[in-house]
Amino acid sequence: MYVAVKGGERAIDNAHAWLAEERRGDTAVAELSIDQIREQLSLAVNRVMAEGSLYDPDLAALAIKQARGDLIEAIFLIRAYRTTLPRIGHSRPVATAEMVCDRRISATFKDAPGGQVLGPTFDYTHRLLDFMLAAEGQAPAAPVADPLPPRVPHITDILNRDGLIQTEDRVDDTPPDLTRQPLEFPANRALRLQALTRGDEGFVLSMAYSTQRGYGRNHPFVGELRVGRVAVEMDIPELGFAIEIGEITLTECETVNQFAGSKTEPPQFTRGYGLTFGHTERKAISMALVDRAMRWQELGEDNVGAPAQDEEFVLSHSDNIQATGFLEHIKLPHYVDFQSELELVRKLRAEATAGQMREAAE
Repeated sequence: MYVAVKGGERAIDNAHAWLAEERRGDTAVAELSIDQIREQLSLAVNRVMAEGSLYDPDLAALAIKQARGDLIEAIFLIRAYRTTLPRIGHSRPVATAEMVCDRRISATFKDAPGGQVLGPTFDYTHRLLDFMLAAEGQAPAAPVADPLPPRVPHITDILNRDGLIQTEDRVDDTPPDLTRQPLEFPANRALRLQALTRGDEGFVLSMAYSTQRGYGRNHPFVGELRVGRVAVEMDIPELGFAIEIGEITLTECETVNQFAGSKTEPPQFTRGYGLTFGHTERKAISMALVDRAMRWQELGEDNVGAPAQDEEFVLSHSDNIQATGFLEHIKLPHYVDFQSELELVRKLRAEATAGQMREAAE
């Protein structure tokens, strides 16, 4: 057994060395720097920060480099690193109404108060390969756009003034922290939103798509999608007031959904909500759709058995780190388990063969 263990350790060390060599690639090609990854692969960095629950572009870029571009592995690295960090306090809830927007659009009002700004988006590109990038050509400079007002009102506030959309009750209780407490069911909305913002983008996207395909009665409009920077403030007890400790980029999405009313609620529009680190539009929109689908009970709707309405199914399977661990552990040695299964199958086959022989003899 000792020899086998030593041999295993040597093989693992060699595998790690080979992995490092493969990660580096051809040494004749310049190595990617953390700055290059952070600045030129920013959407990948944003996803790693969002699903890793840690806002640090440099660390996310480092994780992507270490993981050879495998974003789920990079998210795993960030989650693991996050557990080593001390928690020195709590910030105030960020005020997204005060967001300095780089992009702000609405699919519900053409002339939205505060204006519409397309910002940096793939929405209107032709999806043709740009071979100038292969030739390392310079990108054209973006024209200077007129800045948005310092405070851009939320579209749902406009609907709310006329009572056309469900009022969101303010909850002053401190929400449970999914990063420090295990997920329990039933989960309140704050906990569901935490799980969705950390959830795998592909999984949440699939759940959102299913609601649009008829599995969940979800026919939304994007009331507003905004991307921009918000200040993070923290109360300092010694000072007796809050100070700004930094600035982060967020993507926020509010969907507007038609609602015919129920025994407890009048006909009106209802909301879905998504908020994520960085510029992560697809994730924020998907999150908003799934959030709305899981609100069926509080709105007095019928559960039609759609997957996205089942909070236990969605939240238990949305975390890509848990899914990866459970999936990939099956490629590790299971010699003892398999030998017991093999012995059982041999025994069952022997019993079946003996039974057939007895039947033939009779």
